[in-house]
Amino acid sequence: MNRFLCRATVAAFVAAALPAGAGERGAEPGTFDYYVLSLSWSPSYCAAEGDQATPQQCRRERPFAFVVHGLWPQYDNGYPEFCRARLPDRVPDQLVGKVIDLMPSAGLIGHQWRKHGTCSGLSQRDYFDLVRKARERISVPESFKNPASPLLASPTGVETAFMDANEGLNAEGIAVTCRGRFLREVRICLTQDLEFRACPEVDSKGCRAEQALMPATR
Repeated sequence: MNRFLCRATVAAFVAAALPAGAGERGAEPGTFDYYVLSLSWSPSYCAAEGDQATPQQCRRERPFAFVVHGLWPQYDNGYPEFCRARLPDRVPDQLVGKVIDLMPSAGLIGHQWRKHGTCSGLSQRDYFDLVRKARERISVPESFKNPASPLLASPTGVETAFMDANEGLNAEGIAVTCRGRFLREVRICLTQDLEFRACPEVDSKGCRAEQALMPATR
């Protein structure tokens, strides 16, 4: 039962924020056009999933703001997934421990490796090192680092705040996603060298709501 609940929790988290386009299952590793760094607003995930949210991420004494949902290899149209990498599916505990500060769920880390990391053409260690470098590439605006009160934000305003905080990032290379009343993710497109780039397909999938709720960190 615990294993089933863990899988259901990961599935709910992933379903809330799928990459743009259609997935190509079993694609050739290392053959893709760019990356999407997906930053999830953790309080929205916790509020939306309630009792089904992973305790590692959502228990009261461990507040998180933006966390890394994943670093996703993308095609200009669609994306690869669950690629044919001859590498272990399981991420060792030691490696999980090195990335848990960015991706605060062991289940999420494992799923992201199997679905997306296998498509990078990198080893597990090199992939998660790249995840860290990608996250360090991005400056999160001060107003989103630890808000004590809920924010009612416009997706366009969130994009603008990230562009102001990150020189070279423009509106064609970032998208904000929503689900229901919650703002869920900021997706930033990066070259394989982690430079900002345009991504029309990802941008076209952005939230069109005038405002969305960003619950406070706890």
